[in-house]
Amino acid sequence: MDIYRAHVLVCGGTGCSSSGSATLIDRFNEKLAEHGLEKEVKVVRTGCFGLCEAGPVVIVYPDGTFYSRVKPENVDEIVTEHLLKGRKVEHLVYVDHATREQDAEKTLDSITFYKQQHRVALRNCGVIDPENIDEYLAMDGYRALEKALTTMTREEVIDEILKSGLRGRGGGGFPTGLKWKFTYQSQADQKYVACNADEGDPGAFMDRSILEGDPHAIIEAMAIAGYAIGASQGYIYVRAEYPIAVKRLSIAIDQAREYGLLGKNIFETGFDFDLNIRLGAGAFVCGEETALMHSIEGKRGEPTPRPPFPAVKGLFAKPTMLNNVETYANVAQIILNGADWFASMGTEKSKGTKVFALGGKINNTGLVEIPMGTPLRSIIYDIGGGCPNGKKFKAVQTGGPSGGCLPESLLDTPVDYDNLIAAGSMMGSGGMIVMDEDNCMVDIARFYLDFIVDESCGKCAPCRIGTKRMLEILNRIVEGKGEEGDIEKLEELAETIKATALCGLGNTAPNPVLSTLRFFRDEYEAHIKEHRCPAHHCKALLQYVIDPAKCRGCTACARVCPAEAITGTVKNPHVIDPKKCLKCGSCMEKCRFGAISRQ
Repeated sequence: MDIYRAHVLVCGGTGCSSSGSATLIDRFNEKLAEHGLEKEVKVVRTGCFGLCEAGPVVIVYPDGTFYSRVKPENVDEIVTEHLLKGRKVEHLVYVDHATREQDAEKTLDSITFYKQQHRVALRNCGVIDPENIDEYLAMDGYRALEKALTTMTREEVIDEILKSGLRGRGGGGFPTGLKWKFTYQSQADQKYVACNADEGDPGAFMDRSILEGDPHAIIEAMAIAGYAIGASQGYIYVRAEYPIAVKRLSIAIDQAREYGLLGKNIFETGFDFDLNIRLGAGAFVCGEETALMHSIEGKRGEPTPRPPFPAVKGLFAKPTMLNNVETYANVAQIILNGADWFASMGTEKSKGTKVFALGGKINNTGLVEIPMGTPLRSIIYDIGGGCPNGKKFKAVQTGGPSGGCLPESLLDTPVDYDNLIAAGSMMGSGGMIVMDEDNCMVDIARFYLDFIVDESCGKCAPCRIGTKRMLEILNRIVEGKGEEGDIEKLEELAETIKATALCGLGNTAPNPVLSTLRFFRDEYEAHIKEHRCPAHHCKALLQYVIDPAKCRGCTACARVCPAEAITGTVKNPHVIDPKKCLKCGSCMEKCRFGAISRQ
């Protein structure tokens, strides 16, 4: 086995890959070879470190120096200074948003973004090479599968998952152990294990990052689940829009087969289990379990009424147990460390940790994993670093299109299944989008409903027609054509859809509208009654005005206006013609004297 004095870990997740991390890896290998260091320093392509805002990320071990926003031209300096001479390149070291310090001694564990996190599902992401099974094995990989197969009965495995309190991380929060138990109790000549890796929520990338950074964790968990319920075949349903995840998952499955960890007679116990990947075309509705199973079967991805539930009649009309990626990512650790270990984290009814994709108007965009019960305020300010440019926080959207927008007054809400529902939102799969004072909450609701209308499978009338009518009303409101009674119509339509839609996605489709009406009703009323957008966001309700007291008559605004809507002479105040104005904002950006404002 080769022994290296240093390892250079380069993030190979989708975010950093899109910023050129593959080029960094090639450059590191090239420069190390130039200096004769290729046998002393190893370059490792990992999964996502989590702090996407700082990418491309490079971490040098054993000292743990955290370099951020590394460019190809920086590689020479890191190699010659840090790896050759032992001197850290201080100007590339990550600047902590909380302390505003750039410290050459800064390591992953000392960065504010990571201090409150507790990584279970993400334990190997950013730590190992996801395309090397030996690195997963070195992190206790497949020990849980060995333990389950050689020392535990099927009932004991299911009981351990039950006692852990693990709940489904895909949105509904159903107890995972109960789902396993129901499938185990179903009698059939063939059963299936399935994994939902479709992840269609806007702004969500938790499952994708786990598959990219730790694919063997999902393979091991599904094999454990197969043993527990008596299944010999599993399917991972992943969207084709995740090429890196699909590639690494495929490599991992081949490696597991080669090592005898998938296939026939695993660990010489007589247990057979194999996995196949099924690619989805990116339909949001295929996140619903029955629609997903229809798609795996090669049918149109549409939901069907339940019962019967998949535990009784699922894939190919056989009992099927379905969990999402993050749920599976906890399984091996529960079997290895015990149910009590997992249950010691979190709250009474929401055990363990939860992964969130932090996005929107926040400094530290990225992937975080926190113990259940952590307040929203801690996630947004302590971990996320608050809103950029000193802007005021307005709301946070949790649960994606099925969730809701929570205002500043609810920032002390503990993040768990029950508290989020009580607050008017939901956990969902884990998207967390932050909004600041410049976001219009009516337009936010319109955005999510537009997504729902576009993604509706169209099978049931409440979702197909009802959401379309709601979107039409919202479009009128943001265009300044709202009418008295529109709010009441939205509420009536929303409640009807919630009560009558065929599947869970349809039932929750009106949630963004209902939550914004609950907490930001004044913004709806301003749009309708005053034809005014309080956030100055909706173009149809905007008006750009020049303050004659501040205007110097420099003509810069007139020269940049594409519609020639600004008139005036040199050294005299200018005027904007609202009928010609395109409301593009170019004049406001160009003005050096702060004379132009939005009203």
